Amino acid sequence: QVQLVESGGGLVQPGGSLRLSCAASKSMFSIRSMGWYRQAPGKERELVATISSGGSTNYADSVKGRFIISGDNAKNTVSLQMNSLQPEDTAVYYCRVVALSGYVYWGQGTQVTVSS
Repeated sequence: QVQLVESGGGLVQPGGSLRLSCAASKSMFSIRSMGWYRQAPGKERELVATISSGGSTNYADSVKGRFIISGDNAKNTVSLQMNSLQPEDTAVYYCRVVALSGYVYWGQGTQVTVSS
């Protein structure tokens, strides 16, 4: 059973930066895409950014120009560099990996809090 382990969350002031990382517990083959989602209290989980195995990226409009996703298929890792963080970015952030088979793996989530 593959597990995704996230790290890098925490408390940051508005305008600050954080970097989230996600690593698979063991080697995964045939990854279709990797990405990050977030869920704020009382809201549905939403897409933040994804990256395909070919390197194509997709971002939510709310984070374009501030967040950068990067992935390494060989190492089964995906990261999210978050800059110019705002209070509305506060949420639990989840790593997601989609295998070529279509199976979806989720991380346990990491809390990001943006507050002064």
